[in-house]
Amino acid sequence: MPSLECIVDGVRFANPFVVGSGPPGTNAKVIAKAFDEGWGGVIAKTVSLDASKVVNVAPRYARMRAAGTNEVLGWQNIELISDRPFETWLDEFRQLKERYPEGVLIASVMEEYNKDAWIEIIERVQETGVDAFELNFSCPHGLPERKMGAAMGQNTEILEEVCGWVNSVATIPVWAKMTPNVTHIVDPARAALRAGCEGIAAINTILAVMGVDLDTLRPEPTVEGYSVPGGYSCKAVRPIALRMVMELATMMYGGGSGSAIGRSSRGEFPDRSLSAIGGVETGDDAAQFLLLGASTVQVCTGVMIHGYKLASELCRGLEAFMEKHGFDSIDAFRGHSLQYFTTHAELVRRQHEVKAREKAEREGVVTKDAAWDGDAFVEQSNKLVSND
Repeated sequence: MPSLECIVDGVRFANPFVVGSGPPGTNAKVIAKAFDEGWGGVIAKTVSLDASKVVNVAPRYARMRAAGTNEVLGWQNIELISDRPFETWLDEFRQLKERYPEGVLIASVMEEYNKDAWIEIIERVQETGVDAFELNFSCPHGLPERKMGAAMGQNTEILEEVCGWVNSVATIPVWAKMTPNVTHIVDPARAALRAGCEGIAAINTILAVMGVDLDTLRPEPTVEGYSVPGGYSCKAVRPIALRMVMELATMMYGGGSGSAIGRSSRGEFPDRSLSAIGGVETGDDAAQFLLLGASTVQVCTGVMIHGYKLASELCRGLEAFMEKHGFDSIDAFRGHSLQYFTTHAELVRRQHEVKAREKAEREGVVTKDAAWDGDAFVEQSNKLVSND
C-alpha cells in the first residue's frame, strides 16, 4: 500500500489533502468535522484584527452547470474574509489544537498595509499553537479599498515588504497565497520566497462575472439588483491552475529536460514548498498537480459541493494512481512531469528529427550499424553517397 504521508516544511501531513481557506473552515465546528473525516490539514477562513469592517451579503454565490445536467463546472463567490471576532478565533485555534494535536491547522491571515498590524496578528495567532500561516495576498474582490488581498498581492514591492515583516516574527512555516489575476504569477511568488516564506500556495480564485440574467438583465449573483465581479473556482479553472502551478514549480525547482524534484537543483528555490489549488475533486485531479511539483493539494469548492467525506475518496483515488504506476510515496513522483515541458522551437526540432528518421527508414538509408543487411549491402551503400 503506497504511503500518502508527507513532510512539508517540517510539518507532518497524514495525506496531502488540505481544506482550503474559505467557508469549509469558517469556525471550529466545521474544522473539527474536517479532521474527523481524515483531511491531512485545514486552512481556516482568513482572519483579520478587526472583523467589524467585514460585512457579507446574500446571495453571494453563483454556479455554472453543464448543459442539461446538475454537474457544477464553475462556481463564483463574492464572499469576504471571516466576520467573526479575532478573539473568538484565538480561542478556537487553541481549542482545536488541544482536541486535535496531530491535526495540521493553518491560519490564514490578511491585514492592511501596516507593519504593526501584521506583526500583531502573526504574534498573537502563533501563540495559539497553529502549525503554519497562509498569507492571503489573493482575495480578488474583498476590501481592495483597504489595499488588502489581491490589491496587495498584485504589488510585488509591497508584497515582499509585508512578507519581510511577517518572517521577522514568525516562528512557524509561512506560505504566501498567490493571486492568478496578474500577468506573471512567478514575479510575486519570487518576491515572497525572497522575503523568507517557506512556501507558495496557488491559485486563489479568478476574478470573473458569472453571467447576466437575460430576463432581468441583471448580473449574477444579484444583491438588491446589483452585483460585483467575484472569484471564480471549481473544475473549470483547473487547466489555468495547472499552468500556473507548472510555472511556479519550474521557477522554484527547475524543469525542462531534467527529472523529478530532488534529482535536479536548477531551480531558484529548490527547498521551498508549493501548495496547489484549483478545481480538485478527485484523486486523479490531485495527481496532476503533484506531478507538476505540488507538495500538498487544497480543496475548497469541492468540499462545498461534495462535503467533508470527499477526503476518503481523494485518498482512495490517489492511492489507486500510485499503485498503478508503482509509486510508494508522494516524493517518488512529485514534479515528474515538469521534465516534459519545453519551448515551441524545441517541439519543432524534435518533430523534424523524428520525421527525418522515419523518412530515412522508409527509403532504406542506413543510420545505424545494426541496420546493415548483407543482401542489400550494395544498395544501402549507394544510398549513402552524397554526390556521384
